[in-house]
Amino acid sequence: MKDLIAIQQKLVPDLLAQMKKRYQILQQIYFAQPIGRRSLAQNLNTTERILRTEVEFLKEQGLVFVENIGMRLTEEGRQLIEELDTFMRDTEGILALEGRLAQILGIPIVHIVPGNTDEDALTKRALAAAAARFIRKVLQPGDVIAVTGGTTIAAIAEMMPSIHLPFTVEVVPARGGIGENVEFQANTIASRLAQKLGGTYRMLHAPDNLSEEAYHSLLADPSVQESLAHIRQARLVVHGIGQAMVMAERRNTSEDVKRLLRENGAVAEAFGYYFNADGSIVYAMNSLGLRLGDLESVETIIGVAGGESKAEAVFSVAKGTRQDVLITDEACAKRILAICS
Repeated sequence: MKDLIAIQQKLVPDLLAQMKKRYQILQQIYFAQPIGRRSLAQNLNTTERILRTEVEFLKEQGLVFVENIGMRLTEEGRQLIEELDTFMRDTEGILALEGRLAQILGIPIVHIVPGNTDEDALTKRALAAAAARFIRKVLQPGDVIAVTGGTTIAAIAEMMPSIHLPFTVEVVPARGGIGENVEFQANTIASRLAQKLGGTYRMLHAPDNLSEEAYHSLLADPSVQESLAHIRQARLVVHGIGQAMVMAERRNTSEDVKRLLRENGAVAEAFGYYFNADGSIVYAMNSLGLRLGDLESVETIIGVAGGESKAEAVFSVAKGTRQDVLITDEACAKRILAICS
């Protein structure tokens, strides 16, 4: 393939540039659909006149259709950008970056999307789309999929296309809700993802940050015990990675605990555990759901996080826990490599 591309570059030097341009148009439509021509032109830093010609070509190829509310990809268009994903990332040097990051972190599979989630909302959608694509690829009949809460995991449910699997799967919350906007809670995400996959879901009705007394009281409840036993059957776990103090603020954590986190150098949070830069646990919340010990029996753990600001947190969690798959963005990956150099 690389030899063919090298030949094409000599004979038709603008071929790859044209392919990249049209691929970017398809990507932008996919991540923001439905989107009008003016907004799309602004996102791509081009003019509506130039874009009109390209959109007409893509429409004639059956990759895009245009409605009054904006442009959308056809199913063929969506499949095409997924098929081109590896090739396009290779031409940008992303595959080489994945290999370096996988080696440094000791994670078998690393997938990187171009961009910086901190600066571009569409990069976050690209990150979520990559995670959704990976989940679809590895699903098996009868799977139980556990998901945590948060904006990134919610975006995965949003970017998951509605599909009709030839088998049934179940989606469950990995933990109780985190007391914030309901759309970012694990229960809500589990139900939305199950709907997209044509599967079933189960909820865990419990707050995320419990007092010691409430934690042990709920833990003794037979219905909670049944739900927890079911959640522990998950073959796939999809989770976000947070910055320690950001997550502490979101959870309205007490000042005493926040002081403890600062004094112990907490930089990351995952599964209700706070980690320092060395990957050591400095604090564990009283929360119902999957605990770190439960992850030993999980076949595939998928961490999803992006943005340069998350680099230290991702590095910490990778050192402190087992991660089988990491889906991140270019800015986060490059920052981690810089930390390690």
